[in-house]
Amino acid sequence: MKKRRKLKIFLLACAILALTVTGYILISGWIGGLPKLNYNYGENISPGPAYPDTDFIVISDIHAYDPSLGTSGSAFESVMKSDRKLLPESLELLDYAVGEILNSDAKFVIIPGDLTKDGEIINHNILAQRLSKLTDAGIGVYVVPGNHDVNSPDALSFSGDISTPVDSASREDFSRIYEPFGYGAALKRDSGSLSYAAEPVDGLWLLAVDACRFDENTPGQKAAVGGKISQATADWIAETLEEADKLGKAVIAVMHHGAAEHWKGQSKLHPDYLIDEYKYFGELLASYNVRLIFTGHYHAQDITRADFKNDKYIYDVETGSLITAPCPIRYCSIRDNIFSSETLTIVDKIRPGTDFAQKSTDFVKTTVMLEAINTLKKYNVSDKDSDIIADAVGDAFAAHYAGDENPDFRPFLDKSELSLWGRFILFMQQYVLDGLWADLEPGDNNISFSLD
Repeated sequence: MKKRRKLKIFLLACAILALTVTGYILISGWIGGLPKLNYNYGENISPGPAYPDTDFIVISDIHAYDPSLGTSGSAFESVMKSDRKLLPESLELLDYAVGEILNSDAKFVIIPGDLTKDGEIINHNILAQRLSKLTDAGIGVYVVPGNHDVNSPDALSFSGDISTPVDSASREDFSRIYEPFGYGAALKRDSGSLSYAAEPVDGLWLLAVDACRFDENTPGQKAAVGGKISQATADWIAETLEEADKLGKAVIAVMHHGAAEHWKGQSKLHPDYLIDEYKYFGELLASYNVRLIFTGHYHAQDITRADFKNDKYIYDVETGSLITAPCPIRYCSIRDNIFSSETLTIVDKIRPGTDFAQKSTDFVKTTVMLEAINTLKKYNVSDKDSDIIADAVGDAFAAHYAGDENPDFRPFLDKSELSLWGRFILFMQQYVLDGLWADLEPGDNNISFSLD
């Protein structure tokens, strides 16, 4: 009897402990999901005016790089292997894009950040020279900073196996250099960030949001990649959107970091590519009838829609990097409150008759595979298994970068070739492959949808 009673007490204690732990986890998760900021959502906001008809272009993540900083040697090669950017060809790609824009009907150009490799003053100046060709032709240019653009510890020159720090732009430098490209034409500026509002065409406000964390960067340490805003900036955004509503102005937004997941699971694998509390931030914009936000950062060509209460929604129109294959230019238009986007890829345009486009596409997959292999090694995955899994990861990311992912083109992954441990690791990360190959609505490259 005593043994049975002790067993009952033990089982009861285990049950109470399990319930306590479960309750703690659930409550902690609920509390952790609450917003840290107070978002002043729009209330009693009018349905919003129709968007004025206009034409504009988006190019993103230019990562301008002056070859005088070095394009050879082991130090530079180490940088190239760790990323998917065509740095040596950045100015060649930029010049081609500028030529295309000059021959377009665009009234203005939006650039959602990462203007330079790592904020080097020399790279900012050389980009500003290129962009001045557009403004001289009467085409407005509006930029926001990306995580690579200000106070970066990775601003370097390269010679052989040596990398040497060079000057990186301060906040003040950034707004001075880009005074002709948004900051000088600003209707309003946020005192606590590089955010501003401008009116590129009559009746249309552009809300340019700086969510970068430059102040956290210190020499010799990794640069902050993720994005977040302060309470003061959140308040400034709400005040600006409320003012736009009272003045009867339609609003679009631009920001470096994503405001919505572009594949199911992105916030789990790569949270630093979304603004902190992205769901609440997206709802803030949508509550004031902002229908479009143009973003970059992930180097992918993708559009996704986020829906909120009261039939509010926002489309996050992400544009791939100008120096990551396929190197897209996004042509946008609004007619009768219909937004349309067409994509021109230029990786195959700058060196016709050569294998540059194919090598550049292969380079993207190779760099992704190297990153995947390094990650798999941390989990003691064998060389053979790592190569098989990394190959699938490379294909998935290449498809996502290009946009309009088609699962019919997904290469078959023979799991029987993997060891038991390799299959377990793949099972744990299967959501990445599945998420990248499943294109969230709507389409990405050539698409039209209503803004009503």
